[in-house]
Amino acid sequence: MRETLAVFRREFAAYFATPLAYVFIVIFLVLAGAVTFFLGNFFARGQADLEPFFMFHPWLYLFLIPAIGMRLWAEERKSGTIELLLTLPISLTGAVIAKYLAAWAFAGVALALTFPFWITVNYLGSPDNGAILAGYMGSFVLAGAYLAIGVCLSALTRNQVIAFVVACAVCFIFTVSGTSVVLNFFSGWAPRLMVDTIASFSFMTHYQAITRGVIDLRDVVFFGSLVAFCLYANVVIVEWKKGG
Repeated sequence: MRETLAVFRREFAAYFATPLAYVFIVIFLVLAGAVTFFLGNFFARGQADLEPFFMFHPWLYLFLIPAIGMRLWAEERKSGTIELLLTLPISLTGAVIAKYLAAWAFAGVALALTFPFWITVNYLGSPDNGAILAGYMGSFVLAGAYLAIGVCLSALTRNQVIAFVVACAVCFIFTVSGTSVVLNFFSGWAPRLMVDTIASFSFMTHYQAITRGVIDLRDVVFFGSLVAFCLYANVVIVEWKKGG
């Protein structure tokens, strides 16, 4: 655990040692504000809630979260520091978890800095703060799911751009798999079980349930299982690629 924490601190501090952290946070905050007030019609709705704020998070994360994850292993392999990392007195599983948690914590910092939205909606009305808290929790978990996919795919290549593009494509599939456009395509010829299975992998379906204040065990199990599978695959890929 001590070694894992040491790698976590090293990785987390690395974000703020470069302009990457500040650029990401500024872009995220600006885009979150823009979509909330302009596309989400925050004031025109006349309702004291943060639904316009949370509803666009999947689309923001679709491009911004892979930008965090693309460097974690691709950069290590390209610079050759992965060999140094693997010689440290820490298990490969511990290193994977530490790097993932550091990136997730950084995403959490960016999300936490949106607290003025929460203050604003409480100033303007009397919102359901329990539902808002659930929305923040759901957003944080959603970011973790996107990040797990991005980190896993980062281990497959030395090129950060390739890792970013592939991660965006995979995350997009998970995001839209529950939409009517996708389901209507399969419903015409695929069995009902297959259609329901495709719909169950939709990030939007599970995320929207949480943002409404409904903490369903199935949603927690879905995101937890996805993250665990991606981290396991990450360990397998790094072990497979470490000699190449």
